[in-house]
Amino acid sequence: MTTLDTLHRKWMKSPSYAAEHEALEPEFKVAAAVIAARTQAGLTQQELAKRMQAKQTFVARLESGSQNTTIKTLERLAAATGLHLHISFQPA
Repeated sequence: MTTLDTLHRKWMKSPSYAAEHEALEPEFKVAAAVIAARTQAGLTQQELAKRMQAKQTFVARLESGSQNTTIKTLERLAAATGLHLHISFQPA
């Protein structure tokens, strides 16, 4: 059986796939941070959604990277998970 990781490594050999993947890296990082915040707080998507006064599907979209989010939403997420939102810029 081929795993997703195996397919990803294979596809990364394609310049067009690699370029698109790199272009989406910020969205992937936000999604990973959302998942990490929720799991660190020991919450399910449903529990986080309730604390954020949102629907579970909204949290799922945040975690998939398909939801374009705002700083206000990230602040709500931080408060709901007992964390502090920190945004920084780093050298390219």
